[in-house]
Amino acid sequence: MNNLRHPFDPPHPKRQVPDPQPEAVARGAVKGDTRYVHVYRKLDPEMPKMSERTLQRHKDSLRRFPGLNLSPGEYVISAVTRHPIGIIRIWTSVTVFVLLIFLLAWQMADIIVAASQSSSSQAGAIAYATAVLLSGLAVVGGIAATYIYNDNYFYLTNESVIQETRISLFSRHEQTVSLSNIEDASFRQEGILPTMLNYGAIRLSTEGDETTYRFNFVANPKKQVAVLNNAVEAFKNGRPVYDPSDD
Repeated sequence: MNNLRHPFDPPHPKRQVPDPQPEAVARGAVKGDTRYVHVYRKLDPEMPKMSERTLQRHKDSLRRFPGLNLSPGEYVISAVTRHPIGIIRIWTSVTVFVLLIFLLAWQMADIIVAASQSSSSQAGAIAYATAVLLSGLAVVGGIAATYIYNDNYFYLTNESVIQETRISLFSRHEQTVSLSNIEDASFRQEGILPTMLNYGAIRLSTEGDETTYRFNFVANPKKQVAVLNNAVEAFKNGRPVYDPSDD
């Protein structure tokens, strides 16, 4: 009964709806509690201005490393290659393998003569022909292994790290990591030979997905990691990336 209104009672006042705030109207339309902000972007944005030195370094990097996909103004600071110790190991293994083949061929010639009662010259010709064939295959394998070993690169630019890895003659992989995504860079050098010849492995870890990148048989890994850490710190702090060639 209390909800019934007498016909002579004054009508309820109309509810006042507040006007939109001027700031909200200036920013966009108001719909409930949601504000929409309209932005636009130029179809053809202007490229940032670069110094003549930066442009020249970019051109030099494109000329020296035509296979790299460098963005405008990006240039290579250091190109890390593998230590020659890996090639020495490859050809040491090939040499030992060839010597073992000819040693076995000499013994096989005596076995063939004793088993078939054939002349020693015929048995020797068969054994040594087999040894030459296997040695040739070993040399070809050594050449292929040398090519695969040398075709691994680690590039540091003023914007990113590019790693080119060749696993086999028909398998090649490239990874690019921005300097802003690198969380940690370190090196590992263990053993008498790596310490004496000054080579080791570089390890990078990234933020977010926590991916780890490795590059083995690096000459002077301590120096390479120091240059990399300085570049990462400078890039994240907005400073020009240090280039050792400026010294």
